[in-house]
Amino acid sequence: MIKTPPERLANLDAIRGFALLGILFLNIYFMANNFYGYAPHHPEKTADIVIEVISNFVFEGRFISLFSMLFGAGLSLQFCKAGNDDTAHHTAKKRLHWLMIFGLVHGVFIFSGDILLTYGLCGLLAYKYCALAPKTLLAKSIKFILLAMVVIALLSITIEDEPFYRGSAYYLQQLDIWTGSYATQVMMQGMMVGYMLLIIPISLLWYGAGLMLIGIYLMKQGYFHRGFSAKQLGIFAVTGIIFSGFDSVLSLSSSAMLKEISGIFMMLGAIPTALIYWHIIVKLCQNNPLKLTLLQNLGRVSLSFYILQSILGVLLLRHWMPQWQMSFDRIDYMLLAIALSVLQLSLAALYVRIFNQGPLEYLMRVLSKRINT
Repeated sequence: MIKTPPERLANLDAIRGFALLGILFLNIYFMANNFYGYAPHHPEKTADIVIEVISNFVFEGRFISLFSMLFGAGLSLQFCKAGNDDTAHHTAKKRLHWLMIFGLVHGVFIFSGDILLTYGLCGLLAYKYCALAPKTLLAKSIKFILLAMVVIALLSITIEDEPFYRGSAYYLQQLDIWTGSYATQVMMQGMMVGYMLLIIPISLLWYGAGLMLIGIYLMKQGYFHRGFSAKQLGIFAVTGIIFSGFDSVLSLSSSAMLKEISGIFMMLGAIPTALIYWHIIVKLCQNNPLKLTLLQNLGRVSLSFYILQSILGVLLLRHWMPQWQMSFDRIDYMLLAIALSVLQLSLAALYVRIFNQGPLEYLMRVLSKRINT
């Protein structure tokens, strides 16, 4: 049996498990076509449009933002626990280095929609600011996020995509790649990860680190334990709806540039919505290990199960049942995500009865300690 970890924080585990399930509902499209994700019909089906709009308000960017803030909260805990122990701080940073390595392997060989590489880089930047006062943290996070938005807006202006819809020549070309040989897919994913390495320093690094600083702020201010006030939740709801509305209108445009610009509103709307999700889980769980146990179980092994969901999704949609890429509508992908979510919750519940840590969590701990010795 894998030996283990320090005492768990129920709220963090529950939020982590919830965020992991949410990420799947977005990644599921890209586990089929890693470059474009879902291939719309031409003209689009009404059911697809409805699901896309709902996704813009409920899913898009919300769970990545939630995970990022949660990651920042975790960094804050590690920083406080380390205190004046330089070795402990070194170990925390080494974990981030190993997370980046895990991300590179995951991105190239399994699924290039990886977040681990980005989180490792953003975490190294955010960790430097863990000692800042709450107000200073919040101000810096806003600067980081605004910087990222400006860069993303400038990049969006240059976008000129080929028409991509079900049955188009470009769609068939992409379909041939993502239902073809594994070697070709690895080559394509390697190129995509290489592109990400160029993009991260100028945009995603600042956006991700900004979200992590918000997480550190939330932890320092006690929102991890008590949630938010009714007034704060009202503000989050209104701003989230406004930004999501703009996102939905632009994302349904026929212009590739406007579709890309919609991503800015998606990222801005994701933050207040993610904070509402944070509040809901905190209130339901109340830091009690006996509440939301299915989510807590998954949260305890989130790294291992994040990789597992990628493996399952990619195997199903590209190798075992590639014909699904041609026949699935958005509702089918959603149903598949629900089925995989139930499977993950069930497997996690069984796993934590036997082991205290996931295999990759254990490996990360061993590698981080070994490097120090």
